[in-house]
Amino acid sequence: MQSYGGSDRWDGEADVVVVGFGAAGASAAIEAADLGADVLVVERFQGGGATAISGGIYYAGGGTAQQKEAGFDDTPSAMFDYLKLETAGVVSDELLEDFCARSVENLQWLERLGVPFEGSMAPRKTSYPTNEYYLYYSGNELAPPYKDAAAPAPRGHRTKGKGTSGKVFFSAMAKSARKRRSIDVRCQTTVTSLITDDAGTVIGVECREVDPRATVRRVLHRVLGSQNRKWNLYYRPIGRLMDGPIRRIEDGHSVVRRYRARKGVILAAGGFVFNREMLGEHAPRYLGGTGLGTIGDDGSGIRMGQSAGGAVDRMERVSAWRFFNPPIAMTEGVLVNKEGERICNELFYGAKIGEHIAEQTDVSAYLIVDSRVLADAKRQVPEQTLWFQRLQTTYLFSVGHKKGATAEELARRTGIDPAGLAKTLDRYNADRRAGVPDAMGKDPAHVTPLVDGPFYAIDCSIRVQAGFPCPVLTLGGLTVDEDTGAVTGADGVSIPGLYAAGRTAVGVCSESYVSGLSIADCVYSGRRAGAVVARGAVLA
Repeated sequence: MQSYGGSDRWDGEADVVVVGFGAAGASAAIEAADLGADVLVVERFQGGGATAISGGIYYAGGGTAQQKEAGFDDTPSAMFDYLKLETAGVVSDELLEDFCARSVENLQWLERLGVPFEGSMAPRKTSYPTNEYYLYYSGNELAPPYKDAAAPAPRGHRTKGKGTSGKVFFSAMAKSARKRRSIDVRCQTTVTSLITDDAGTVIGVECREVDPRATVRRVLHRVLGSQNRKWNLYYRPIGRLMDGPIRRIEDGHSVVRRYRARKGVILAAGGFVFNREMLGEHAPRYLGGTGLGTIGDDGSGIRMGQSAGGAVDRMERVSAWRFFNPPIAMTEGVLVNKEGERICNELFYGAKIGEHIAEQTDVSAYLIVDSRVLADAKRQVPEQTLWFQRLQTTYLFSVGHKKGATAEELARRTGIDPAGLAKTLDRYNADRRAGVPDAMGKDPAHVTPLVDGPFYAIDCSIRVQAGFPCPVLTLGGLTVDEDTGAVTGADGVSIPGLYAAGRTAVGVCSESYVSGLSIADCVYSGRRAGAVVARGAVLA
């Protein structure tokens, strides 16, 4: 953070300066512009962040047009009752009620921006539907205790587009910001510090922009940034090879820019999953995961907020995605730890499964299936998977597993306690034969005795596996005033001129994540901050 020294030298100014151009930053910028504010966005790469490489899922409910089209009646109160369990008090009931009440309107807002949605309902529980379906149960709505607390409804609204459709979602937002509203987006520009006046009010930012005169290096920086983001998701070691060249261009071929914010600065710079030091300090059990986002998700926005006196919370909360469904037959297996003990309902959403895995010894877990389950899963692959899921199943069903003629042999080869696994399988099988409800509450339709050898173990631990990545996303961040999005200090007092949104801030999904909830929170919190700053007074 830098104090304003009285110099009048600014390279530009706007009513609202937004740091970061992902879903949260774009939402803040568009909302502020629509309220008449002059907006400047500063973005390290080309924009999109984690949103552009996501599945493009938007969590919405309360009676959306897509839900009605699919024949489902949902209410804001049912959505609230479900999310009340998932959020576990991370935000107040008042904010959560408002989030649910505004859900339909926020989805309609996105549609007006050009984001396409559809009400074609997926026929089965899945981590991500195929290209024929764009509405599905994207969380734990169908599993106890959630289904007992709230009437289940599908709230995962997938952006209509082939494959992972996050790029379609964000491109519509970017077009709305840049072309329809002529918002000034300064790409390849990294914010390095906040600028405050003598009273501590945040009045601007200092940045380093890749020199526009260094044409070749600027093009190289853009290309490397794009490829780096893709490889980081699928195979981080290749992505890591690009980190150094990107930073060398930024360090050696950049010019300093200083931008004044007449009304306020909004930090929307993502989380800190690519900052190994911060992750090791706050959430070391997730260090083996694969970061979701860009190397710009390095905690810089959070640290800048702290430099101005902002407090942080929920920094230990990280979402780790362990998806082995589709194909749906895989959920008939049992997920056990190294002691051979079953750890959760296998039909839980992948991030909830990842949360349970993170609590185990050495963050280790193994999905145990028999030959019948594996054969069924292989038959389901063509119908139930997209290309990236097919790559995963190809790996898991060929070389990504261990095999044993008996459960005991499999346990010894895998490092699982044989006695513990035998006890787990005996109970699982006996309960099903006796018609006893599953101990973990799994739907009986997906509980079948595991008795047909050979047996197989799939390593679901939170560690790097080339063919079975475990994406992780940080959820904690700066504390904010729930009415305004203003960053607050340890005393709860707002820091004048400074706001935060998305994964830079504590929000609806900062305790627990289900597909689409982070993007929904980015839109909600981004619009909130953009509106508040746009309507505010000019800073002295």
